[in-house]
This record gives sequence, structure tokens and C-alpha cells, in this order.
Amino acid sequence: MTTIRNPSFARDIAASFARQGALSLIGAELEEIAPGKCTVRLPITKKVRQHHGFVHGGFVATIADVAGGYAAMSLFDSEKEVLTVEYKINFLAPADGVSLIARAHVVRNGRTLTVTQAEVAAEQEDGSERPCALVQQTSMAG
Repeated sequence: MTTIRNPSFARDIAASFARQGALSLIGAELEEIAPGKCTVRLPITKKVRQHHGFVHGGFVATIADVAGGYAAMSLFDSEKEVLTVEYKINFLAPADGVSLIARAHVVRNGRTLTVTQAEVAAEQEDGSERPCALVQQTSMAG
């Protein structure tokens, strides 16, 4: 059972997300937040593509990092923000389509560190999804 230590976690995470200028710049959207889970969507536009036409790996990593961090933060005490300690990303396929969707969940919520996993999928015009990255992340409350 997941223990919710901050009843206003969804509001706090939405406010934190809104303060991040980089996410606004690339057009990222906070799609869903639930205890121990978070989904971030990135519409694929020219501004996030690299020289081969795919989404730049840095933006794939960014939305996975954000989704994992907020999944962790949803289980933190109130007044606590999230800090990423480390993450590892495996790129599975070039990211291309209409949007990227990063879905993260908490694997283990410890006293000091929280481990999350995120899957990033490229949504196609027909609504199907192709996996393009897997991320394992460690976060801490700050």
C-alpha cells in the first residue's frame, strides 16, 4: 500500500512543473499525476528535433527525468521538492511521431532515496505507440 504523506501532492507538483521554464520552452505537458506515478507528454515539433529529424535524446531524457522525479515527489512529505541523484537511460529506437509520452512509477520509496522507472514511447498518428527509451532513476527529497 502506498502511503500519501502530502495530501496536496498533485497541486504542489503541478505548481512545480509550471515553474520550469525549460519544460515550457519545449512544450512539455504534465498529463497525469497519481501516488507513485507520473506521465509527461511532449508534442513533437521542429524545435525538439535533431539533425536527422528525430527527437533529440536530451529531450527524451528530460521528460523521463521529470516524470520519474514527480512520481517520487508524489510520495514525499509536504514542503519537499525532488532532486535527481542519477539516472540511466537506454535508447531503444529513434523517437519520432506526433508526441512522446514518459510514464514513470516508483519502484522503491526509501527514507533517503527513491528509485523510479520510466518508459518513453513515441505516439504515432494512428494512436499506436513505439517504445523508444527506458530509464531508471534515483531521487531524493530536498
